[in-house]
Amino acid sequence: MANTRCTDRVIGAILASWRYDISGLSPEMRKDYENHLAECARCSARQSFHRSLDATLAILTSLSALFFLFALAVVKHIRPLEHMAFKILGLDIYDMHHMLISAGFAGLGFSIIALALVLMATPAPAYLGGIAAERARLIEEHLPARIKSLRLR
Repeated sequence: MANTRCTDRVIGAILASWRYDISGLSPEMRKDYENHLAECARCSARQSFHRSLDATLAILTSLSALFFLFALAVVKHIRPLEHMAFKILGLDIYDMHHMLISAGFAGLGFSIIALALVLMATPAPAYLGGIAAERARLIEEHLPARIKSLRLR
């Protein structure tokens, strides 16, 4: 990607300033940019990089929220550090439990806010939806005809 040059520097500069996101443009305006992305290997590769980065951010923030939910479930149902809190650290079991629950909820809240910001600031939802639709179409092509006939249209 570093060795190739953009075929149209003006359109390439516009796309770069938009982070290669043309999802918000009207179909009439999008046509020239789609043609440029189809013919320019550099811009196409950079768009692919930016979309994979956006999807990675969305997935990581989702996983963070899930891990905090799991941590809250573990603390709530197993109460793992009671013995250590009471015997070694000299803390009250009740205080230790509330401290862990508070930390879990704070982390969960932060993760949800981060996920919302990522989904608002990036075209990741549209990109991931497009990937899901493409995969569904590929799966549907391989289905037998009698199963395809059962699908409601």
